[in-house]
Amino acid sequence: MATLNIKNLPDALYRRLQRRAKRERRSVAQQVTVILEQALAAKEPLSILDLQGLGKELWAEVDAVRHVAAARCAWD
Repeated sequence: MATLNIKNLPDALYRRLQRRAKRERRSVAQQVTVILEQALAAKEPLSILDLQGLGKELWAEVDAVRHVAAARCAWD
């Protein structure tokens, strides 16, 4: 099993890590392992190229230009 050393970890971050580990009834090392596993197991979002053709029947009656313009106005 590999060993990971982290240099210059900010004290405040370490204290937060300790509190979370205590809450979860884990050691700090176990908590770091769990956090890393969760972060690396998360699926990466699909790119627009991956989505090509998906759900096209849902968008058949939608004017894409108007839809995008409305969405952009909602973000402002």
